Amino acid sequence: MKLLRVGPDGAERPALLDQDGVLRDLSGLVADVDGALLSDEGALSRVRDAAASGELPRLAAEGLRIGAPVGRIGKIVGIGLNYHDHAEEIGAAIPEEPIMFLKAPDTVVGPDDTVLVPRGSVKTDWEAELGVVIGSTARYLDSAEEALAHVGGYVLAHDISEREFQIERGGTWDKGKNCETFTPLGPWLVTADEVGDPQTLGVRLWVNGEKQQDGTTANQIFPVGEVVRYLSRFMTLYPGDVIVTGTPAGVAMGRPEPKPYLRAGDVVELEIDGLGRQRQELKDA
Repeated sequence: MKLLRVGPDGAERPALLDQDGVLRDLSGLVADVDGALLSDEGALSRVRDAAASGELPRLAAEGLRIGAPVGRIGKIVGIGLNYHDHAEEIGAAIPEEPIMFLKAPDTVVGPDDTVLVPRGSVKTDWEAELGVVIGSTARYLDSAEEALAHVGGYVLAHDISEREFQIERGGTWDKGKNCETFTPLGPWLVTADEVGDPQTLGVRLWVNGEKQQDGTTANQIFPVGEVVRYLSRFMTLYPGDVIVTGTPAGVAMGRPEPKPYLRAGDVVELEIDGLGRQRQELKDA
């Protein structure tokens, strides 16, 4: 299923994109698309049955804002340097274990919302990423196979990063990852059964119409199952938590000088196979 949330910022309602591409209203059936829904097999079955029967009300999509497809996110966990080609382009050693950082849920915006370049920023960078949404509580998992069974679905994520804040200003990476609007998600949350193997997905990103990233999740150093298993040894992952799993080569930081970092007026578009497409215009904060 393709689940989403539509409407004004802060007042989104749950919806579904059916197999014919028609937007359907879920608000009469479920309260939201969130961890509570993803962990409730009965509710998910009712949604599937209603979608198959064609009984869900149709929504007029024209002019309707698409919000982030997951509500009430508890935490966002980022994985750094998780693609072989990205590590190579910036001259970084292949990590022996996943590199972890945290992003605040209040950085999340919709897939087509405005992205703000932080005040004083000169190194705002793009990163198209596969987002993993946890569907059932995961703690101390023993295998990657077991970990994948705890995944509720997948989303397209844009892990925007301010590289000076992240690398040159001391402290942890979190400083360059948590500026407002720095985590666009969506348009859809696609349930794990529909996505299938998460290591076969193409990842692409354009800036002002010029393709900058063209990779595949097959190039991940630590695949999705291993990332979830690994994280579960250090923290409990709850339904609705989101993991952003790293970006392929093609970021601004990996380019020759002068590096083409983002500025107000730029337009970024990105997509992952089966997970939809985003478009963001950048403005100054």
